[in-house]
Amino acid sequence: MTRKTRSKTQGPPALPAVVPPVRPPAPTKPTDAPRCHPHATLDRSAMASLARLTAGISPHAMLEAWSDWALHLARAPGRQLELIERAQVNGTKLAQYTMARLAGLAADKPFRPGPYDTRWSHEGWEKAPFALWQQGFLATQDWWVTATSELRGLRRQNAQRTGFVMRQLLDTVSPANFPVCNPEIIEKTRATHGRNLIEGAAHYADDARHVLAQEHRPVPESFALGKVLACTPGTVIYRNELMELIQYAPTTPKVKAEPVLIVPAWIMKYYILDLSPENSFIRWLVGQGYTVFCISWRNPGAEHAGLSLEDYRTKGIMQALEVINTVVPGQRVHANGYCLGGTLLAIATAAMARDGDARLASVTLMAAQVDFAEAGELLLFLDESQVAFLEDLMWSQGYLDRPQMSGAFAAIRSEDLIWSRAVRRYFLGEPDLPTDISVWVNDTTRMPARMHSEYLRGIFLENRISAGRFAVEGRVIALKDIDGPIFVVGTEADHIAPWRSVYKTALFTDCDMHFLLTKGGHNGGILTEPGHKGRHYRIGHRPSGAHYRDPDTWLAAHEPRQGSWWPEWARWLGRHSGGPVPARAPGNHPSFPALDDAPGRYIHQM
Repeated sequence: MTRKTRSKTQGPPALPAVVPPVRPPAPTKPTDAPRCHPHATLDRSAMASLARLTAGISPHAMLEAWSDWALHLARAPGRQLELIERAQVNGTKLAQYTMARLAGLAADKPFRPGPYDTRWSHEGWEKAPFALWQQGFLATQDWWVTATSELRGLRRQNAQRTGFVMRQLLDTVSPANFPVCNPEIIEKTRATHGRNLIEGAAHYADDARHVLAQEHRPVPESFALGKVLACTPGTVIYRNELMELIQYAPTTPKVKAEPVLIVPAWIMKYYILDLSPENSFIRWLVGQGYTVFCISWRNPGAEHAGLSLEDYRTKGIMQALEVINTVVPGQRVHANGYCLGGTLLAIATAAMARDGDARLASVTLMAAQVDFAEAGELLLFLDESQVAFLEDLMWSQGYLDRPQMSGAFAAIRSEDLIWSRAVRRYFLGEPDLPTDISVWVNDTTRMPARMHSEYLRGIFLENRISAGRFAVEGRVIALKDIDGPIFVVGTEADHIAPWRSVYKTALFTDCDMHFLLTKGGHNGGILTEPGHKGRHYRIGHRPSGAHYRDPDTWLAAHEPRQGSWWPEWARWLGRHSGGPVPARAPGNHPSFPALDDAPGRYIHQM
């Protein structure tokens, strides 16, 4: 994918006879390579112990945010008057609504919950006194949103952090959380004569036991991996210490000449792209007539603390390409990266372009960022203090564990992912009914200490990729070197990789690029199989060398199209592919015979 080798025809040219060899990775070094002074070791041990108590969230960062907010508010009499007026307005609205309801008159609620707040969906919240309690809570919440909004001189991140913490504190005292204040709990208790509370107590005891013992719940038998989920037929043809490479069995007599390599995120297991047969992205892609390969990352332990981000590139993407070039000789590869896998794929692609490596026919980035200046609410958890805090925690245990990651993601949508679930499970006595995607969400992985530190500090905090300061093999890479076709997918409601941040790939590249924006969140938007109801997408094309358009201008210029985005991407992929060739059965190459049936071994690691 370099300017010298780019094709002007519909399909890419044949792969050159000589494939650039994969350079051996640099020797792995431990995270704390230089020996620490005993005093520094004591400091790190103390911080690691504190981090375990705070689920990896730095109290220093939060205290700094609160002090910054309080000091700036104290010197802003105008904002203070605004807040006084806001309290008076909210109080008046609440009083008028209360008087109308007590008088038996119909009245519109002055305050509405947020789009992800499902705590108030029961019809009982429309009746007194529950409606009054709900409105009092939402009025207080509205006031705090104003109080923690941006203020001249106040760091934006500190304002957002203060608002975030206050939202978490308010959620703990929501009337929806208390049985005597929640009409749904009262109704269920009467109907079951209190059995719901007994069952809820049993659920609470079971959850507490798993949390205290740090036990990982196994995948339910009804969603067994390899039988119900991740069951697309295929073969593991390569395995190293970091990943397994799966080649899927063809379902068509002919396939496109170019194979497809899927690079999933390593923060979770790969089978988000191979869930149930009806919504499996991989199964669908195989059915479109492609030879599909997918990386399945290892779930690392303390012994893998020294694995680096470069190891993931060389032993992951580059090694997979070497295997594919041997199994499918003479053909370029369509590479598709999802989430962090897409970020790593962008790094690998830029390095390949710099080095004249022309083995990629196209690149697809799904919900993947190359610039992290606007990375959404996850930025609330990251600054120098927070990264150092996490580094000390990982230094002590060798990895970042599951609860320390999943808790941060859940807190961003705490009203739905934490409190609504707690009410359903502990007070309504409802069990968690698993779905394919919820099983995957709970099947979390660990992050090697060195790799995750390099990612948090170099890519996320210091934003080196788009700043032109990210080095591969000692030399800086540039996204502008990429000259092959790129297809970028963003999702409208993504709180992990906000679509405007994903769209910034257009700002840092000059190549031919299609950007597609689909309805849904980070996972649900990607899993939009044909026939999925209520889905739409927008798509636009930026020719090579065209002027940049900001995301809001782009959005206004492209109307939504109904349906799944998968066929749209398949048409694009087909335009950059060659003619049909006989289907390739996995595991037949003498250099890479079958090791295991898909989904392999690493997917089962706890």
